[in-house]
Amino acid sequence: MTQVFSGQITSRIVVLGFIVLVYIFLLTPLLVVVIASFDSAEILSFPIEGFSLKWYKKALSTEGVWLDSILLSVKIAVLATIISTALGTAVSLYVVRFAGKWRESLRIFIILPLLLPEILTAIALLIFYYNIEAFFSAIGTPMLSGIFRHSFFGLLTGHVLITLPFVFLGISGSLNNFDLSLEEASRSLGGGRFITFWRITLPIVKPGIIAGGLLALIVSYDLFAISFLLKPIGTATLPIQLFDYVRWEFDPTAAAVSTVSIVFTLVVLFITERLVGLRALRF
Repeated sequence: MTQVFSGQITSRIVVLGFIVLVYIFLLTPLLVVVIASFDSAEILSFPIEGFSLKWYKKALSTEGVWLDSILLSVKIAVLATIISTALGTAVSLYVVRFAGKWRESLRIFIILPLLLPEILTAIALLIFYYNIEAFFSAIGTPMLSGIFRHSFFGLLTGHVLITLPFVFLGISGSLNNFDLSLEEASRSLGGGRFITFWRITLPIVKPGIIAGGLLALIVSYDLFAISFLLKPIGTATLPIQLFDYVRWEFDPTAAAVSTVSIVFTLVVLFITERLVGLRALRF
C-alpha cells in the first residue's frame, strides 16, 4: 500500500515537473522580448546593454507607421468581435435549439475555419473575392466589384469568418448546459419569447458570450495570413507591420511593439477573469 502511494506521488511530481518545464519553455521567449524592448542598444540583443524607453516612443509616435497599424488592428478586432458575437449568438441558438438532426453537421461546418490552416482559408476567400469581382464586372456593375477584394470590408469579413467559431463554441457550450425548465416556467407565468430570452436565457449564457467575444478579440488582433492576403493596398495590421519590419530592421522597436501586444492580450485575459473567470474559455 505504501509503495503504491509513493508511486502515485512520484508520478505526480514527474508530471508537475514536466508541466513546469513546458511553461518555462513557452514563456521564456516572451520574457526575453519584454526585457529586450527596454534595451538602449541600437541592435536587438540579449542581455540588454542599458535601460531606455526610446523604442516605445518610436513605436507609439504619430509620425511612424506603428501607431497606424496598432489602431487598424484594434479597429478590425473590435468590429469583428461585435459582428461575430451577434452572429454567434443567433447561430448558436438556432443550432442548439432548432437544428435537430442537422445539429452536428452545422456545428462542424461553423467551426471548419478552426480545423483548416489559416492560410488555406485566406486563399479560398481571395479566390472567392476574385470570382465575385468577375461576376459583378460581367453583369455591368463594376462599382460593386471592389467591395471585397483588398478592401476594408473584405478584410473584416475574413476576420469574422475566423472569429465566429470561437463565439459559437462559447455560447453553444452554455446553451447545452441550459435547463429548459427555466424558460418553460417563465412562459407559464406569462412571459413572452423576448422577455424570457432577455431575463432568463441571456443572463445564463452571458458568460459564454463574454468569453467567446473576448477570445475572438484576441484572435482577430493577432491574425496574420488572413490580413496579409486580404488587407487594403497601402495598409498593414500590426502582425504584418512586424513581419515587414524584422525583415529589414533589427532594433528593439519590434520588441517594444510586441510587448504592447502582450500587454493587450493580458489585459483582455484579466477582464475575462474578472467578468466570467478563465474557466469560461474552456469549450
